[in-house]
Amino acid sequence: MSTYHRPIMVDEVLEGLDIKAGGIYFDGTAGGGGHSFAILAADPTVRLIATDKDGDAIREVTERLSPFAGRYKLYRTDFKNYEKVLEDAGVGRLDGYLLDLGISSHQIDTRERGFAYMSDDAPLDMRMDDRATLTAKTVVNDYPEEMLLQILREYGEETFAASIVRNIVREREKSEIATCGALRRIIEASVPAKYRYNACARKTFQAIRIEVNGELAGLKECVEGLTRRLKPGGRACILTFHSLEDRIVKNVFRTMSEGCTCPKSFPVCVCGKKKEVELVGRKPLTASEEEQRENPRSTSAKLRIARKTE
Repeated sequence: MSTYHRPIMVDEVLEGLDIKAGGIYFDGTAGGGGHSFAILAADPTVRLIATDKDGDAIREVTERLSPFAGRYKLYRTDFKNYEKVLEDAGVGRLDGYLLDLGISSHQIDTRERGFAYMSDDAPLDMRMDDRATLTAKTVVNDYPEEMLLQILREYGEETFAASIVRNIVREREKSEIATCGALRRIIEASVPAKYRYNACARKTFQAIRIEVNGELAGLKECVEGLTRRLKPGGRACILTFHSLEDRIVKNVFRTMSEGCTCPKSFPVCVCGKKKEVELVGRKPLTASEEEQRENPRSTSAKLRIARKTE
């Protein structure tokens, strides 16, 4: 298996997609190609459309999927651009799609990418697409105090957002905050002693990363649109890793699984709302205990699955 990124819950994803012979599948977050490889290996007649905006991932996937030449198309773009991608690929309806919304092991472990809060001298970057202009350094040093506070509260659900932002603003007035270590130390100094532990910077780093990459912007609309692209019986599989994105996916699937919303006293439906999907399982799937032991990064993963009804 490639050391670039260890795919999470591969067996559960394959079962959730319910791979059909001759099916066309979309992997919107190809990463290291682990899930894409498994989809193509599941049946020799399957075709795949895959996207990723990370240039390193595109290079890795291209090599990883080389045994399946002619059966897949790969695009370097955000999965939210699926309409343009599917049009270019000449694909109308899908038999299934996968979105793995987590950050890859490669991104975390590559120091110069600036994702890991424990990397002292790593630059504050956090871009999943190095063609983008917005970096974590820009967010930390240039965003107004009010905007920083909103980001930490909304995207990080950070209890100590006010003190962290106050200290960031004070320190950046002295000199530019340029490294992950410098930001982490500011966060640690802003948190009460009893909450000061190795991962106390996690929520702030998560919030800034989400802002830099626009991870939540348009996610609801994308999930709705991709799900409506499914053929009857087609499957949607989405892996989430924190409560914000999981809440969006959960609400979209729940809304699409509801039919008529007219009051029961109405003799006929006037709202016109039809059930679009059925939820596969009442609760999201989580990684097995064995997988969590072998790959601690799978611990927070939740897999939600929906089946298209019409």
